[in-house]
Amino acid sequence: MLSANGLVKRYGEVSALNGFSLHVEPGEIAGLVGHNGAGKTTFFEIAAGLVVPDAGDVRIEGRLDAAPQQLALYPSTSVRETLRLFGGLAGLRRQALARAIDDVAAEMSLTDVLDRRIAVLSGGQQRRTQAATALIARPDVLLLDEPTVGADPETRAALLAAVRRRADAGAAVVYCTHYLPELSDLGATIAVAKDGRVIARGTGAELLNGLPGEVRVLLDDTELRLTTSDPTAALAELLRGLDRPVREIDIRRPSLDDLYRELSRAS
Repeated sequence: MLSANGLVKRYGEVSALNGFSLHVEPGEIAGLVGHNGAGKTTFFEIAAGLVVPDAGDVRIEGRLDAAPQQLALYPSTSVRETLRLFGGLAGLRRQALARAIDDVAAEMSLTDVLDRRIAVLSGGQQRRTQAATALIARPDVLLLDEPTVGADPETRAALLAAVRRRADAGAAVVYCTHYLPELSDLGATIAVAKDGRVIARGTGAELLNGLPGEVRVLLDDTELRLTTSDPTAALAELLRGLDRPVREIDIRRPSLDDLYRELSRAS
């Protein structure tokens, strides 16, 4: 479990966090979203113990591991040596460490490159290695800051599957991302950050409820568009009033992108 309460952090005249609070239960993936400057990375650094807040506190139950947005690997070491280092720092030894290395390498599609140096790996392989350093000890709390930025499809799929498995095993996960569809794939709850605080929190369904979608109806020579919170009912009403053939119908339901735009305007 992770609980951040009233975090405040200032850098000179800049307020990075302004009463930031977030609670994540075991087994939950909390997707933390927000534009650059919203406070996501500062929260990540405080939760990981890298930065001390000016006010507020973070409580973590169990072991925490983290993967930052920027790659933080030793170019001259091999993947195996890197995983041995991070696994050892987490307290794994001998056979348990060897098994953990083999398991996370298989999970992240790194088995074939275990003995290659980090410097000669592809970008996707390096990104998967970094994620593996946070996953190897199966922590109780897992922080991931933009883990798939610049990643290839194989890396993205492997990481999302690994994160889902960790949550299913009971880990509390904070997943910072700009890629909102990933949160749907993960079945994550959502925390929207703006100006150093969380301005909305809940499941995707809860936060999207009531947001407008769009109905588009294409006739022979006309396109009709209608913004509505109930696209199905609006479409039925629209079709009842038409006396011309319909060539195409498209219903776009509200998405997480719509949610963030709406919250950004309102707060």
